[in-house]
Amino acid sequence: MESKKKNDAIERESFDRKPLTRTNFIAMAVSAALIILGFVLMLGGSTSETGFNPDIFSTRRIVVGPAIAFIGFVAMAIAIIIRSKKDKE
Repeated sequence: MESKKKNDAIERESFDRKPLTRTNFIAMAVSAALIILGFVLMLGGSTSETGFNPDIFSTRRIVVGPAIAFIGFVAMAIAIIIRSKKDKE
């Protein structure tokens, strides 16, 4: 009887602990926003056959946008991996 109570307590505890907490989801949302912002910064007009658009070589489109998107992807990985303080105890 006593071992059944322990097993039930362990099962309830494992069901109560979710792999991702609210903190994880907030961090994932911020990371997704960074990824989207990076891709938006890379948007712009293209060069056509009739005219050359020098804006395709701008710092914003070549450096800043990809850097922010990359930071967003790294932050997404970290957001999934981090554990809350309650889980560490």
